[in-house]
Amino acid sequence: MSSPEIAGHSLRDLLAEPGHWSTVYTDGPQGEPPGAVESRMRSLKDSMLDAGIPEDDAEAAIAALPDDTGTPAPSARWLLISDGRIVADTGWATARRGQERLSFGAFPDVLPLLRHRSDETRILVVETARDGADLSLQRLGRATPEQEQHVSGEDHPITKVSPGGWSQARFQRSVEEVWQRNQDEIAAEVDRIVRAHRPSHVFVTGDAHVRGLLLESISPEALDLVVEVDVITSAAGADDTALVEAIDETIAESHDSQVSILRDQAAERDGVNGAAGLSAVVEALQQAQVDTLLLDERMSDSSTLLALPAEPWIAVSSADSFDAGAGVPLPAIQALVRAAVLTDAELVFLAEELPEGEPFDDSTAAQPLAVLRWPASPVASDSDQGSGAGGGDHPSQAEGEDPDDPPTRPDPQTAGHPSQAEGA
Repeated sequence: MSSPEIAGHSLRDLLAEPGHWSTVYTDGPQGEPPGAVESRMRSLKDSMLDAGIPEDDAEAAIAALPDDTGTPAPSARWLLISDGRIVADTGWATARRGQERLSFGAFPDVLPLLRHRSDETRILVVETARDGADLSLQRLGRATPEQEQHVSGEDHPITKVSPGGWSQARFQRSVEEVWQRNQDEIAAEVDRIVRAHRPSHVFVTGDAHVRGLLLESISPEALDLVVEVDVITSAAGADDTALVEAIDETIAESHDSQVSILRDQAAERDGVNGAAGLSAVVEALQQAQVDTLLLDERMSDSSTLLALPAEPWIAVSSADSFDAGAGVPLPAIQALVRAAVLTDAELVFLAEELPEGEPFDDSTAAQPLAVLRWPASPVASDSDQGSGAGGGDHPSQAEGEDPDDPPTRPDPQTAGHPSQAEGA
């Protein structure tokens, strides 16, 4: 995973060096009257001060938050502040996920930022018609599309009529040919956008016959991404509810499929391709062994890990810090997220969608689970009695291997993973 950029700064650089960071994750504009906004800002400032945020940083946040960013309600905001200066200010056109998060410490709390960014799936919406189409390349959760364009095709003859006489069949064929040429032009533009921007899905709306002509013309690469939505959204006064529902359902199914695949990968070969539980995942992160980390965002902040100022970046206690320096206690999920970014691991978040107003129940949060870059050594996970990763006398052996003569395993020290601490 390449390090994300935030306000011109590498997120990896921000997380590597200890500093003095205030992080504010709160509601954005809510469509409130001015008096309600002022009251909410006063309450928020008190909460920031109670959380240990310096007054200069709190004042900077209060000055920035009421600004109209053009994001519709409900919305969420994430601010990073240092020495009274706003370093980053990001908003999303979606409700805040979970509780408000306010903190001051050596490292930024980037969990809300990465959690929202993980939802910013890129999609292409194609609203096609006989005489052209509207194309919109979007990042879900963002207030405005990344790119919008209208493809104008031929508009004559565009409507089938029954003129009668010997010319009727020829006229009808002519109309069909215009429709097909228009869809060919639209298909070329869809193919170009798919090649250039790699959306996860292409949602196609419009008259069923015209949709069929378009799908006959687009490339196999684009066709694999198509989700047809049987609704005409381009007409004046059209309702896009069916389109929105189709997008939400498709993205949710894709996420569930991704999580299922990751769990299957972690469980392969009796679990040696994965690490399950806090201790096992920390050990894998210390060796830069984690390819993808699956985290439940409902993890409680009550358990802590050490965020180290140098490799291996994370430790359960000072006893396994490998002389990397004094660690900073952080909530476990923050420390895991930081170590994942610093070791180029992908992050995938789990979250149960709860009814509006119902709080998260962190007591049922799933344990961290990692898919590894190379097989694990035989170590026990935090819950090796049934965790699906680790456990048994020889968990690193595949079925049929001789425990007394195991096959050679890749050596992390020679396999291109220099982020292991000396002696680890």
